[in-house]
Amino acid sequence: MSDGSTQAAAGSLAPQIQRYLEAAVYLLILTGFGALASTGGVDIITVTAVGTALALRGLLVARRKSWILPERWTSILTIACVAFFVLDYFLLSGAFLTATVHLLLFVMMIRLFSARRDRDQYFLAVVAFLMVLAAAVMTVDSSFLLTFGAFVLTSVATFVLMEMRHSNAKASNSARNKPDLGRGRRMGYALSSTAILLAVFMLLCASLFFFLLPRASAGYLSSYSPGNLVSTGFSDNVQLGRIGQIQQSSSTIMHVQLDGEQKDVLDLKLRGVTLSRFNGKSWSNPQQKFVVPRRPDGSFALSRKSGANTRNAVLRPLHYRVWVEPIGTNVFFLAATPSLLQGDYRAVAIDDGSAVFDLDSEHPVGRYEASSVLPQPDKQNPEVAGAEMPLPAEALYLQLPPLDARIPQLASQITKSAPNDYDRARALEAYLRTQFGYTLQLPRVTPRDPLANFLFERKEGHCEYFASAMAVMLRTLRIPSRVVNGFRLGEYNDLTSQYVVRGSDAHSWVEAYLPGYGWVSFDPTPPGASLPTSRWARAMLYLDALSSTWREWIVNYDLGHQVALGRGAAHTGQEAFERVQDWGASQYDALLERARRAHAALSAAPKKWSALCFILLLLALLLINARPLWTIYWNRRMAANPRNFPQQSAVIWFERMTRVVAQRGWEKALEQTPQEFISTIDDPLLQTHVARFIHTYQAARFGNSREDASRLPELYRQILRPR
Repeated sequence: MSDGSTQAAAGSLAPQIQRYLEAAVYLLILTGFGALASTGGVDIITVTAVGTALALRGLLVARRKSWILPERWTSILTIACVAFFVLDYFLLSGAFLTATVHLLLFVMMIRLFSARRDRDQYFLAVVAFLMVLAAAVMTVDSSFLLTFGAFVLTSVATFVLMEMRHSNAKASNSARNKPDLGRGRRMGYALSSTAILLAVFMLLCASLFFFLLPRASAGYLSSYSPGNLVSTGFSDNVQLGRIGQIQQSSSTIMHVQLDGEQKDVLDLKLRGVTLSRFNGKSWSNPQQKFVVPRRPDGSFALSRKSGANTRNAVLRPLHYRVWVEPIGTNVFFLAATPSLLQGDYRAVAIDDGSAVFDLDSEHPVGRYEASSVLPQPDKQNPEVAGAEMPLPAEALYLQLPPLDARIPQLASQITKSAPNDYDRARALEAYLRTQFGYTLQLPRVTPRDPLANFLFERKEGHCEYFASAMAVMLRTLRIPSRVVNGFRLGEYNDLTSQYVVRGSDAHSWVEAYLPGYGWVSFDPTPPGASLPTSRWARAMLYLDALSSTWREWIVNYDLGHQVALGRGAAHTGQEAFERVQDWGASQYDALLERARRAHAALSAAPKKWSALCFILLLLALLLINARPLWTIYWNRRMAANPRNFPQQSAVIWFERMTRVVAQRGWEKALEQTPQEFISTIDDPLLQTHVARFIHTYQAARFGNSREDASRLPELYRQILRPR
């Protein structure tokens, strides 16, 4: 074969490999960008620009067309990207990471339409890997598992194709094949199956290493906590209306699991921050924070700094676990009066409003356990009426900004018949719950006096307006009050035994200070319209269960989880071994018991059992030899009726004839033909009989002659006769 023909044969698959490689690299870039875009950390302009470029490239790949930028334009655009990076870093985004991501994506767009050499394909593969790596740092959502699985699959296919193209280019000899239009399709099927098998094998091995490698610290992925709208709603300064913006989101904020049977906690609220100072448009928290010492077991004992007295309240303990999504807040969300906090945190602080904060920047709020007491005031206790108790920070909780004169008048009018502070608070709560409407639609233009606008003009709003109105009216009545921002308990997921708390569960309520009881919670917000349940809602609970498992055993997987997993595996293995051991012992005991019963029965009637055993043995022997016995019977029947079975009976009589002749000294070898066998017989008479028999046998077997078959027994008897 000449050199030219050799190279042509070696390159017969080159166009198909190149086409598949271009598609694989495109899918690799697509999955990498999909992982990055799904984190929500890339601005909409960049997502739109890169998405448009990828759609155009996908269209070219699908139509098997090629459009490559000239090298001159490639150089100009690359220099422009570097200049834009400087501009982006210093003037636009102001963040090095964001500017670097923009630079990477824009260079990737240029290289996507200017790839000419192998190193360009390698560069695009590296860019795809960097996008997936960035996505792993920017998100802890379970959706990353799907994009990562797709990336692993496409990366395996890409590198297999790169190796195939490299080997095909280096091939110096190949067989000459006929053109085969289905070869490319078969190669695609083989490549797909191989990539899937390799990807599954890699994921299984990676999972094994992930769970078995020793952990020295908390889950690394859980340390990423980007700031967002939720974090601003639980800071020390919250603008009126911020909680309403959070309520418009259905994204998951946290999961809560209560210990034991808790049937009366449907209205349980998780406190975030307490806000005491109001300027007419925003609430703030000027209170000092106190560092809580960490106990030897790693827990924190939380004590109320507010001077509350709960001697007239019924207290009920509650223990629970909380998993907070990375929302960028340093606030622990705790129920009622927190007493104990436990988690992987080095420093915790608490303020006078019993709000608890995380001071450990290396361990953001994620998973923690807590204990609280739920106070239940006795409304009928007469000690409340007229009781007085000094409040250390009374001035802070009675502070008021300049108000519309109608607000204190309205408060006095509502509570004029109430005999004590508790009844006054209840009257204000009932008035707001029954006379006003609930809506999440915020006014387009913020009024000059949002509170007066809510009470006397709009007369509808969300929880923050109701809580602010009640707190302000309580202060006009000289009742100390504050606003609490937190969350309702949310929807219960029976698959995980956890409550799913979403952004729509964000809530604001009021705490009023009542002498003899301390701070008592009031909720003046009327209930909103309940959403109807559907099959889709049930499916979302399954997805939530999957996300919970991903967050707990992947994102937050640390030494504690590894120890728990090891102990669980050891305990399960020990239980399985004990079950197998118990089963073996029970089977052995049952076998011994059956042996004892059999021995007793044999001893009581030996003749009867001996006869039964003989019959069973005989039946077993007959059963074992049933097939040979049936064969003997059937052969005898065919031999006795050669006219009915000419071919089969001919074979039987021929075998009998050869055995008889062999007994006389002339054994037929397997390799001998009938004529050769006849020539070996020295006895003339026997030779004549055997020749006649074989002639008749051939006519019966190969000619299916019934007459010849019926003559075989007589010819066989002639051979048996002595001389």
